[in-house]
Amino acid sequence: MPRKQSNQWEFEDLFSANPEPEPGTTPEEEAPKVSVPPVWSVGALTRQIRTLLEGEFKLVKVSGEVSNFRAQASGHCYFTLKDGDAQLSCVLFRGEHVSHREQLEHGVKLILRGDVSVYMPRGQYQLIVRGIEMDGVGALQLAFERLKQKLKAEGLFEEDRKRPLPERPSRIGVVTSPTGAALRDVAHVLERRHPGLQVVVAGCRVQGQGAAEEIAASIRSLNQFHASKPRGQGLDLILVTRGGGSLEDLWAFNEEVVARAIAGSELPVVSAVGHEIDFTISDFVADHRAATPSAAAEWITESIMTARTFLETATHRMESELQDFLERAHFHLSQHQKRLDYLHPQRVIERHAQRVDDAGESVARMTRLLLERLGDRFERIRDRLGAVHPERRISEERLRFDRSGEQFVSILKASMEKKRTRLQQAKSQLQLLGPMQVLGRGYSITQLADSDELVRSVRDVKSGSVIVTRLSDGEFTSSVEASQKGSDVSAR
Repeated sequence: MPRKQSNQWEFEDLFSANPEPEPGTTPEEEAPKVSVPPVWSVGALTRQIRTLLEGEFKLVKVSGEVSNFRAQASGHCYFTLKDGDAQLSCVLFRGEHVSHREQLEHGVKLILRGDVSVYMPRGQYQLIVRGIEMDGVGALQLAFERLKQKLKAEGLFEEDRKRPLPERPSRIGVVTSPTGAALRDVAHVLERRHPGLQVVVAGCRVQGQGAAEEIAASIRSLNQFHASKPRGQGLDLILVTRGGGSLEDLWAFNEEVVARAIAGSELPVVSAVGHEIDFTISDFVADHRAATPSAAAEWITESIMTARTFLETATHRMESELQDFLERAHFHLSQHQKRLDYLHPQRVIERHAQRVDDAGESVARMTRLLLERLGDRFERIRDRLGAVHPERRISEERLRFDRSGEQFVSILKASMEKKRTRLQQAKSQLQLLGPMQVLGRGYSITQLADSDELVRSVRDVKSGSVIVTRLSDGEFTSSVEASQKGSDVSAR
């Protein structure tokens, strides 16, 4: 709010007790004509400034961005309102009942209504807030939320009132700018996915003053167009769309007139406004919301694409099945042809003739083999018969007897020679141990002549006994006589 010239000069006089002289004037001419105290106390000067400010700046509106926000335990809020040139201290007391108090936070742009005052202890001027309004986008966002809550309370956002879209639309209406990029995107997608789809465009402005009324009128026009057509030749749905932009650019789709037109449409409505992150009132009221114009076109043609894909898949499958059937038929035909060739009479005769030849060769081969086996068997039997023939047996037995006689004679001779050798060895041993050897060393053997008993003692002979004494080279006979000693005997 511009200050009055008089007040401005009065305000400036308070701070110019010794002003700089203007060029071409004398100090006497420059001296102020007002009466001011030569020296101000700080309190007096501050009170004077507060009086001027509070009297001049009451219920002013100031726009700016909130910063340094502090909410004290007492309930009072202190913050700074700033722009690119300056900053202003602000205070919102606890007992001040203002709307949008919750919007006070760092970085929010607001329009504050209040009184300018001076805080004496610091000599700082400040704005005592009496009211808060949203500024720019904030105001639009507030209006958006208010309308959203209002329409939601009326039930326009309820899911049970939203109508299903036709599965295979053949004719649709489009509400958008005829020169906008959204229409080109939609047309490109429809041409690619469903070239046969008919499109009726209701051109209108989608931004600026009066755009909301044109959008609503276009929706009503398309409904009237649909109602004027015979059954089955009207529209299937309406697409309300535009490209992306700021909240101000999209604001036409947040107007209540557009929301009412969509809610009152007899045809199902698809809303595709802005980008995926953008939401408008028309998105909530419409029967279906698409993230982008291209996404809406793809969604509208999804069933057609599904049917086309199904038909293409079915066609490929039928072609594949037909190709498999033809290949199997060709295979069976070739198999039947081979069987017919195999069962041809000439082929049968040829196979039988070949079998006869094979059988003849087999018989001849078996006959030769049988004859060879019989010949081998005959040779074995003949050998066996020759082995058991009487003459051969007699000759073999005779030869065996001769060999046995020779072996017996040989064995007998060997036995006799062995016994002769043993006898000779025994004789030699007897000679070595016999009495003759003893006799040869000067001994003799005396025997009784009548009994050949050995005389070992004089008691073995009696007087008159005849004894034979044998020496190594012969023997002699003696007669025993009694000696003069009595019992002793002697030989003569």
